[in-house]
Amino acid sequence: MDARPAGPARRCLLALVLCCAWGALVAVAQKPGAGCPSRCLCFRTTVRCMHLLLEAVPAVAPQTSILDLRFNRIREIQPGAFRQLRNLNTLLLNNNQIKRIPSSAFEDLENLKYLYLYKNEIQSIDRQAFKGLASLEQLYLHFNQIETLDPDSFQHLPKLERLFLHNNRITHLVPGTFNHLESMKRLRLDSNTLHCDCEILWLADLLKTYAQSGNAQAAATCETPRRIQGRSVATITPEELNCERPRITSEPQDADVTSGNTVYFTCRAEGNPKPEIIWLRNNNELSMKADSRLNLLDDGTLMIQNTQETDQGIYQCMAKNVAGEVKTQEVTLRYFGSPAKLAFVIQPQNTEVLVGESVTLECSTTGHPAPQITWTRGDRTPLPADPRVNITPSGGLYIQNVAQEDSGEYTCFASNGAESIHATAFIIVQALPQFTVTPQDKVVIEGQTVDFQCEAKGYPQPVIAWTKGGSQLSVDRRHLVLSSGTLRISGVALHDQGQYECQAVNIIGSQKVVAHLIVQPRVTPVFASIPSDLTVEVGTNVQLPCSSQGEPEPAITWNKDGVQVTESGKFHISPEGFLTINDVGPADAGRYECVARNTIGYASVSMVLSVSVPDVSRNGDPFVATSIVEAIATVDRAINSTRTHLFDSRPRSPNDLLALFRYPRDPYTVGQARAGEIFERTLQLIQEHVQHGLMVDLNGTSYHYNDLVSPQYLSLIANLSGCTAHRRVNNCSDMCFHQKYRTHDGTCNNLQHPMWGASLTAFERLLKAVYENGFNTPRGINPQRLYHGHALPMPRLVSTTLIGTEAITPDAQFTHMLMQWGQFLDHDLDSTVVALSQDRFSDGQPCSSVCGSDPPCFSVMIPPNDPRARSGARCMFFVRSSPVCGSGMTSLLMNSVYPREQINQLTSYIDASNVYGSTDHEARAIRDLASHRGLLRQGIVQRSGKPLLPFATGPPTECMRDENESPIPCFLAGDHRANEQLGLTSMHTLWFREHNRIAAELLALNPHWDGDTIYYETRKIVGAEVQHITYQHWLPKVLGEVGMKMLGDYHGYDPSINAGIFNAFATAAFRFGHTLINPVLHRLDENFEPITQGHVPLHKAFFSPFRIVNEGGIDPLLRGLFGVAGKMRVPSQLLNTELTERLFSMAHTVALDLAAINIQRGRDHGIPPYHDYRVYCNLSATHTFEDLKNEIKNPDIREKLKRLYGSPLNIDLFPALMVEDLVPGSRLGPTLMCLLSTQFRRLRDGDRLWYENPGVFSPAQLTQIKQTSLARILCDNSDNITRVQGDVFRVAEFPHGYSSCEDIPRVDLRMWQDCCEDCRTRGQFNAFSYHFRGRRSLGFSYQEDQPAKRSRPRRGLSVGKHSTRMGNATAAIFEHSEGLATNDFKEFVQEMQKTITELRKQINKLESRLSTSECVDSDGEAHANNTKWKTDTCTTCECKDGQITCFVEACQPASCPAPVKAEGMCCPVCPRKIPEEEP
Repeated sequence: MDARPAGPARRCLLALVLCCAWGALVAVAQKPGAGCPSRCLCFRTTVRCMHLLLEAVPAVAPQTSILDLRFNRIREIQPGAFRQLRNLNTLLLNNNQIKRIPSSAFEDLENLKYLYLYKNEIQSIDRQAFKGLASLEQLYLHFNQIETLDPDSFQHLPKLERLFLHNNRITHLVPGTFNHLESMKRLRLDSNTLHCDCEILWLADLLKTYAQSGNAQAAATCETPRRIQGRSVATITPEELNCERPRITSEPQDADVTSGNTVYFTCRAEGNPKPEIIWLRNNNELSMKADSRLNLLDDGTLMIQNTQETDQGIYQCMAKNVAGEVKTQEVTLRYFGSPAKLAFVIQPQNTEVLVGESVTLECSTTGHPAPQITWTRGDRTPLPADPRVNITPSGGLYIQNVAQEDSGEYTCFASNGAESIHATAFIIVQALPQFTVTPQDKVVIEGQTVDFQCEAKGYPQPVIAWTKGGSQLSVDRRHLVLSSGTLRISGVALHDQGQYECQAVNIIGSQKVVAHLIVQPRVTPVFASIPSDLTVEVGTNVQLPCSSQGEPEPAITWNKDGVQVTESGKFHISPEGFLTINDVGPADAGRYECVARNTIGYASVSMVLSVSVPDVSRNGDPFVATSIVEAIATVDRAINSTRTHLFDSRPRSPNDLLALFRYPRDPYTVGQARAGEIFERTLQLIQEHVQHGLMVDLNGTSYHYNDLVSPQYLSLIANLSGCTAHRRVNNCSDMCFHQKYRTHDGTCNNLQHPMWGASLTAFERLLKAVYENGFNTPRGINPQRLYHGHALPMPRLVSTTLIGTEAITPDAQFTHMLMQWGQFLDHDLDSTVVALSQDRFSDGQPCSSVCGSDPPCFSVMIPPNDPRARSGARCMFFVRSSPVCGSGMTSLLMNSVYPREQINQLTSYIDASNVYGSTDHEARAIRDLASHRGLLRQGIVQRSGKPLLPFATGPPTECMRDENESPIPCFLAGDHRANEQLGLTSMHTLWFREHNRIAAELLALNPHWDGDTIYYETRKIVGAEVQHITYQHWLPKVLGEVGMKMLGDYHGYDPSINAGIFNAFATAAFRFGHTLINPVLHRLDENFEPITQGHVPLHKAFFSPFRIVNEGGIDPLLRGLFGVAGKMRVPSQLLNTELTERLFSMAHTVALDLAAINIQRGRDHGIPPYHDYRVYCNLSATHTFEDLKNEIKNPDIREKLKRLYGSPLNIDLFPALMVEDLVPGSRLGPTLMCLLSTQFRRLRDGDRLWYENPGVFSPAQLTQIKQTSLARILCDNSDNITRVQGDVFRVAEFPHGYSSCEDIPRVDLRMWQDCCEDCRTRGQFNAFSYHFRGRRSLGFSYQEDQPAKRSRPRRGLSVGKHSTRMGNATAAIFEHSEGLATNDFKEFVQEMQKTITELRKQINKLESRLSTSECVDSDGEAHANNTKWKTDTCTTCECKDGQITCFVEACQPASCPAPVKAEGMCCPVCPRKIPEEEP
């Protein structure tokens, strides 16, 4: 093979080849008599002169058909530049610098069809600019600087089909600008600055005409005024713009004149804008300029001077403005001369004709001068331009191939200038019946109702008649022919089977069509085989038989102890209905129910499965001791490494932000999660040892996990790991408290099941969990594993294919507050505890870098063709949720394998736990225990006088990831996620203020109440307010009418209902709120205009409390929530890319993807596929993707699901719920509506302290609670919001749709005032003597005085956590009675005197403390009145009348690029320049 030429030689050779080729092309173009412009490329009749810096149009050959002058510097078009180019078809002048199109710029271009002028600098177009372009079809003028258009600019373009004027600066358009464009198919005026006022209505009418005809497409949007910004011009109505159509106030009258007279026709009209008066004669507009005898007076009167014979005719006045036009009645001007009178020779007669035939209406007249005959429809509209319709020489109307629409009245007019006569006649078009809807064959079950639809058209309108088998139908109530022609048979019987004939009959004839009905007998399910009670040995596989027959064929489901069993590695249901249970353990023992169900009914049969556990040693027993030690060491190492990484430095990546955000702050939560992870790690290590010895795959289903460790060793592992220590034992004996108030951790709400709904317990299940190995490995953890013949798609691929969207559709009904309340509510209901370690236990490697699924890691893998893969990213950070002790691996505590369950960190009840915390530890941290006023701790006070939340203390947090941007720490609230985004933080601030507002009012009403009473009463009211807003204001909008019926009315507390949050609700269903999030958080001032700092993109609103402190507080954010439309949930527009591509984004890192995380979390939690929840919700089973068309109507979405999942049985729950079509009137699909209505019904009916449950509040108090609205909460607790909608979830126009806060109903707290003669001891949690409430020490009246730390604040009528120091009231009274019987009355009096003396001392001590007006800060340090002190360099606090107020200095932007932070200074300053020494 020859070697390639060296570098310079190769370049020379290439240049030579290109020159030869160029010369060849030019040579082809150079025909005799034609030259090619210099440097242009010519080929046949095409000339291309691009990128040549031309400043003028070059001369080209006359035969040129395509002239390409793009990308040059042509500034103007010289006169005659295109002269003699009559063959030019296409002219490309785009991307030049043309500023003006002069008159006759394109003369001689009579055959030009395509003219490209976009992306120039055109500012003006002369009215004759396009004259002569008779053949022009497409004109492109977009991306210029055009501000105005002459209305005659386009009148010379009869064939123009496409006109692009978008992206210019057009503000106004003169009426009629486009009226001459009769061939128009596409008109673009969008992206201009159109001012939509009355002058634009002509364009709105034109666009509507285009839309109705279907022949043309047009786009134009309003820029101003602001209230209709972005609206299509086609949707604008005169009413919106206060335009008034003209109305005639004075009409003209008939007039008779003779030659030379003067005649006046009066016409006056009113309207807004003032209408223009136009006069018509014989339907033609009169031109005052063309005839000096005609004059239009100022009031609209037409004056005709020196009348002539030509003036006679029909006159009409038309008043016209942009809102419309109106005409007066027609009047006649009769001119008297000596013509022969007009008369009919033949008048038209009514005529009947069949469709497709021809018809003639004769019309003949006589008179002098000779009359001219014209025809109109009966309503005086002209005949259509149709080649089928002609006027014969004699004046008759001839119509060929008559169609149905030709039917109607026609008028023959005869006129000779002197007079006019007319006559009318009808053409009656008769047509044979034709079917428009034909009946279809039907197969139905006996007893159902069936409809056979049958509709027909014809003239006269045909009558529908039904027969069966050629015979008349039975005359009974079951057979009914509806007015539409539909045959309805109710309660179908077997003898109804057969052929049915639909006949359409009129006087012309009849037509017939047939359909068949097949009736299947009703057969309820009958069991062909049933299971029987069975006892099996642990570790074996067992099959429970169950099959049934029926019509329709029954579907079989299995329940275990009332919970539906789903397909998983543990359970398998065969097509015939047999249930196989793999690796049976004691946990599988119980009652199994087989249910066979069809549309006729259902049948069930049950059996009891018992499991025996032989007392034999297991393979893993020898490895227990070493494994538990290793597990504790590796888990603690990984946890400590994570804590060091997270808390000893600032967050460096989105992974750190997410981990900090989710890391539990409560020590008990940390301990419980650590115990579960040590237990699970121990068993994994034992597995590995056994696997090494047996050489079997323990990750498959072939190995029996119940054979791993003996029961006695399991209890040892439980003790050493800490699982046993973290089992809570609840004492609900303090009924004085529990009857009235909630515990912080949710225990003792259900007195029969105290742990139901409590914090730090397992999520509930609607359906059995689905794990790949049956009990703890997620679906999809093995990418090679096939499900129904297909591998599960990567969650990130599902997100990018199906979920992420840049497009946003505003919600026409509801505001962004709908989303924000949903998130706030969710943070009251559930929070999953995730693994404490970011590093894998096996070797301590970070999960974010190893990209695997070694516990606790479960990375979200990035597909190869993903945009992130091109930047080198392999995965996104993800760790699994912590297991509950007693589930998954750790479930062997119960001597058996239970499916892995996850921990809900919060109480399940709607109890405002996001305000108060879900544990006693959290509640104490946010209470202001020093003031004894029942308040929550407050932070810095703003200029409005209202405080913000207190700051969280401790190491650097997610809010201080960048000290230069965000020097402000996170706020502290009842839920650790309060700082996630600014809208949520604003809601937390609102409700913390609401607590303190109510507490202050209750103290004023009941000064004898102590701090605990005020706190618990206020907490009870706030929780009730949250419940009322949720169920009466928020849920009806989300669920709609259908969903609210599914929810049902409240009928009282049901102790048999578990109000716990089910896993699928927290992990998938309630995450539907992510689809309602706007990509921008709007911030609006008191006039609902953007604040100076502007709106905040969502990715900049995460963990940014500094924006509240430094940029206007919470009001702008709250107005942006209730004053801006929310995001509409559209199946093709789900999560905006702020959430899927920029979640927690930081520079030089891989941002997270919320949609992918949601899908991965569902798999982590063993959430069954979408199909199983469809079955649970009584929707149809799916075998193909077409079976989803009722719930997912968009075929593109179904096709995407098919490409992703392969089988409809594989679809993850979250994405399927999101793409379901909305049930009308709601914001949910049918399956999602089923799940949410089920959960919210349980939350309400299973809550003993639900606000509507009789006895929780008095009737008067409940009436006041029902006055609550989120609008009132905003008015009371914002900084300075004075106007809101009555319903802040609904979109309203500002200011008309807004009300003053004074008009919003309030809760009257006087219903909580004690009405008693001696209130000194009422409302005191701890002010009762030994003789009445049990003995108590008077030395410890205040919590800070107590010598020992208590586990819970004082509550109810006792002290401590169910302690025996006080006993209950009954026992105390009994002791007292016994004491009176055995002690002298004198001793009792002395005891009472001592008690009174001690109480006086306490009162004196309290009065002295209050009178000094000193303050005690959060550290317990006292400060005198009117003193100031600094807590840090930026915060100054002041004591004033017992109240501490703190102010934070706001830093202004520095004037230098690199400011430094000096010691003792709050704000960064610019370093002073050191002057250089002179030499």
